[in-house]
Amino acid sequence: MLASHYYEGKIEAGCDEAGRGCLAGSVYAAAVIFPEDYQNEELNDSKQLTDKRRKQLREIIERDAVAWAVGIVTPQEIDKINILNASILAMHRALDQLKVRPEAIIVDGNRFKPYHSPLTTHQSPIPHTTIVKGDGKYLSIAAASILAKTYRDDYMDALAKEYPQYDWLSNKGYPTKKHREAIRQFGITPYHRKTFNMLGDGQLSFDF
Repeated sequence: MLASHYYEGKIEAGCDEAGRGCLAGSVYAAAVIFPEDYQNEELNDSKQLTDKRRKQLREIIERDAVAWAVGIVTPQEIDKINILNASILAMHRALDQLKVRPEAIIVDGNRFKPYHSPLTTHQSPIPHTTIVKGDGKYLSIAAASILAKTYRDDYMDALAKEYPQYDWLSNKGYPTKKHREAIRQFGITPYHRKTFNMLGDGQLSFDF
């Protein structure tokens, strides 16, 4: 059973991202606030769940959460600010949209930047803690991982209709052999991240 919270007595938002290692598509992040002492034995790291189960749990998360939101950073922004900064920005954008202001933030991973609420930029940043493999330890982070993953998958499925040759229905933009072979054959799309090593050969793809 995952823990319901990290901070005692605070309104706590859990954050996670999806799509950081992809060659194409935006990076997505989500922020979730659950009621105090919320419990759900079904929630887990999104990578441990089937696609069908993730989508079922998305409905439960959206129903049960006090507040939830999804933030997006585009491939063009990723190329400008790098994927680490883009992942953190996506989480900040998700936090910006929460209908309830968190008093603390827990984040999957080990990197984050101080976050100020848009309503209180003159005050100190909201306290945050990074937690390695937090999506397997805390319910709100697990929920955020599910929302980020499922909304990003829906987005990549829609792009796959426009560019079927890249097999995005299956790989969601990750660097599979088939994806890289398609890049070699057809070049890149407007959705590819130009600063990434497209072909796995150590070279950037500005020449496409």
